Amino acid sequence: MYNNVEAQPAAPKPPSSSQPNPFGNAFYGAGSGLIRGGLGAYGEKIFGSSSEYVQSNISRYFSDPQYYFQVNDQYVRNKLKVVLFPFLHRGHWTRITDPIGGRLSYKPPIYDINAPDLYIPFMAFGTYVVLAGFSLGLQGKFTPEALSWLFIKGLLGWFMQVMLLKVTLLSLGSGEAPLLDIVAYAGYAFTGLCLAAIGRITLKYSYYFLMPWMALCMGIFLVKTMKRVLFAEVRSYDSSRHHYLLLFIALAQFPLFTWLGNVSVNWLI
Repeated sequence: MYNNVEAQPAAPKPPSSSQPNPFGNAFYGAGSGLIRGGLGAYGEKIFGSSSEYVQSNISRYFSDPQYYFQVNDQYVRNKLKVVLFPFLHRGHWTRITDPIGGRLSYKPPIYDINAPDLYIPFMAFGTYVVLAGFSLGLQGKFTPEALSWLFIKGLLGWFMQVMLLKVTLLSLGSGEAPLLDIVAYAGYAFTGLCLAAIGRITLKYSYYFLMPWMALCMGIFLVKTMKRVLFAEVRSYDSSRHHYLLLFIALAQFPLFTWLGNVSVNWLI
């Protein structure tokens, strides 16, 4: 009824070939934790610093495009007075700073008359193209192709003005001005060109007085503006070289205004 077969004794286990290391688990845990923590902190430091570097350089060279369109009617009127009649501006030419988030930034144009904006340059550029086309119509030479060439001519003149200001700042060791600031300063030239174009349409001979006058006013405005930028960012510079370059900026406005103000079918002249 019962199985009387005796149980066989279990076979002995072979001895382990390796001796246990009482420090292995401790070293492994500490080592893996050190590797994970070290690499994590190092990677966070690298990527964190690189992202901050990219953000700081983007804000330095390009800024926020929305900043340049924070304008109102009062700002536009006062800014046009400063651009068209800079010698009547009795206030300072420096921008108003505003610390935000631990960083020093500038107040938008709606709060600072010296801040650059893109609203006036874009509106002035569009008005310049329209007035140029109207002038061609009065001459009996208006065609869609001629208007498109005038548009390209205006863009090329704007680009040349930007390059002039940018090269001047770079030559003086002050190339850190945001690109959109320079684009805005260069675009203010179309306000004077619009006024000269209106003089050509209404009183033909007044153009020959308004064009050099607007070029002179634009030169004064840019010299005042560039001096503010230079004094704010350049710590050491050659004073004589600095004045010669500013004089070159002012004189360059005369051929530029003459070229852009000459409304004709041939946009090269």
